[in-house]
Amino acid sequence: MGESLGDNYARGGFGKALSPGARPALLVIDFVRAYLVKTSPLYAGVEQARSDCETLLKAARRAAIPVIHTNVVYQPGGRDGGVFFRKVPALRCFEAGVHPELAAFAEGLEPIAGETVISKQYASAFFGTTLSSTLTALGVDTVLIAGLSTSGCVRASAVDCCQHGFVPIVVREAVGDRAPGPHESNLFDLQAKYAEVVSLSDVLDYLDNLKVRA
Repeated sequence: MGESLGDNYARGGFGKALSPGARPALLVIDFVRAYLVKTSPLYAGVEQARSDCETLLKAARRAAIPVIHTNVVYQPGGRDGGVFFRKVPALRCFEAGVHPELAAFAEGLEPIAGETVISKQYASAFFGTTLSSTLTALGVDTVLIAGLSTSGCVRASAVDCCQHGFVPIVVREAVGDRAPGPHESNLFDLQAKYAEVVSLSDVLDYLDNLKVRA
């Protein structure tokens, strides 16, 4: 029989574990109604991920760690979205004033006072935004990553998180995609090369331990 994918990656030296630090932040990426409304071109069937992300968000607030939300906003016509906007016509949902009901944050995941909202135009939450400098100013060493979609903005943000020197922790149940194949393959590759993909229960334990130490 041929070599399994897991064995192949292990033989190549991938998958070394990254230890989370003591100063995490939660990054909730683009969890907006466009992915939850069935008539939306971006509908992704991620209702369970929304519920699990709400659980994670409540735990982060109890632990009093920094919380940062992102959304996508384009000027009318999408000029500031460049090639990405031309490649994915469904992004027109996020033109300012066009579909405010789809651009709104998902129920239960709305930012509250004291939390940061970063609007972006491209896949990575780091690209062309103040995210890295904000995390650095807060003394953050670890970023808990939730949101949408696994194969798109979550993956791009996790890779950039690693490249900016923060430990990326992708919370498995709190991210989602429109199909299981891209979802699982990207989680596999993120774990192998760029991030830790961790269960929600383990992350909740981690946050509880932070509260005890505090």
